[in-house]
Amino acid sequence: MTLVYRTAEPHEYAALIETMSAAFLDRPDVARAAEGLAGIWQPERTWAAFEGTQAVGTFHSWGTELTVPGLARIPVAAVSAVTVLPTHRRRGILTELSAREHAALQERGEIAAILYASEYPIYGRFGYGPATRWATWTVDTRMARMRRDGPGGVELVLPHADLEPVLRGAFERVRVAHAGEIRRRDITWGYRMGLREEPWGDRWKGFLALRRDAAGEVDGFVRYSGKESWAHHVPQNEINVQELVAATDEAYDALWRFLLELDLVARISIDPAREHERLPWVLVNARAARAEDPGEGLWVRLFDVARALETRTYEQSGSLVLDVVDPAAVGGRHRLALDVSPDGATCRPTDRLPDVALDVAALGAAYLGGTPVRRAVLVAGADEHTPGALRALDAMLRTVDAPHCSTFF
Repeated sequence: MTLVYRTAEPHEYAALIETMSAAFLDRPDVARAAEGLAGIWQPERTWAAFEGTQAVGTFHSWGTELTVPGLARIPVAAVSAVTVLPTHRRRGILTELSAREHAALQERGEIAAILYASEYPIYGRFGYGPATRWATWTVDTRMARMRRDGPGGVELVLPHADLEPVLRGAFERVRVAHAGEIRRRDITWGYRMGLREEPWGDRWKGFLALRRDAAGEVDGFVRYSGKESWAHHVPQNEINVQELVAATDEAYDALWRFLLELDLVARISIDPAREHERLPWVLVNARAARAEDPGEGLWVRLFDVARALETRTYEQSGSLVLDVVDPAAVGGRHRLALDVSPDGATCRPTDRLPDVALDVAALGAAYLGGTPVRRAVLVAGADEHTPGALRALDAMLRTVDAPHCSTFF
């Protein structure tokens, strides 16, 4: 039967959910999930491959903005719900779906696409590169004590609708001040406070604490849940932190002090978190906190490469001509003259001979400043026409502060 590729309407979402559940081995209440997604997904961003009435492939995106080095924000498409039925693999379905969405996002004026990869080998061939890293941090509270006392200002609160602008405000302070963060959808906050039932999964049931600064403004919050455990009549309870947002170092320390002082708790975990956190440095015994299961976080795929490179800032000066290999570009590549300094950057098409040629996926990986381009090019290789050009590009793109995205989608 012929495959038909098109956008899907809300009344067809149940068919898409069936396909996603088969791929991810997680079957929800399909009718409830379809009803929930009908209020979230935009049909024009929801692609599917149909064989008759059966959806055999899915590809969805939503619009957001990504904070880049220098703290400008660029419009991007956040890609999710990418699946192909196991019975229909190796037929070019994902290639076709991604090509359609990639063309559409460029027409919308979005500079890049971002995603989290369920499988590492898939997305490099579509031009995505791993641009941030994260890890799970675990803390043994029996060993953990803050190095210094400090202001508290933490209060435990019951989640309610009036808190949404308060949490959003604290998060916005963080996301506009850190490269790698993205704008969240409005509907996110109801899910995160457990006020709404998520289309896929259970309602969040946990605890929420706010941190207020000396002026009474909320500058951070933490969401967490607990797991009761006892051994030989001794409490061994565990806390899982789903999210810790802190706009200042003082808020970060105060929220961690609150968590470490919770009674009956032996272990705290937080996931996702930065691979390199502030936490061990503010503990008397840094070994009480350790990073586990580190890996890549957000993947970035650049489309308007010149605009992307010109929008971010640079901590070092440099000038190079780049030959960026990109099958989605006219002629299959971008030839760009990049001139940067801490005062600004220009990036323009050029006919000059390139100093270095590299794959667009490698540039996407290095774009936010956290991935060395010299490592990223090991996947597809690079041609260095001018000696030292690759090292110079690496120095131009790197940033002192590593990027991080705290929003999983």
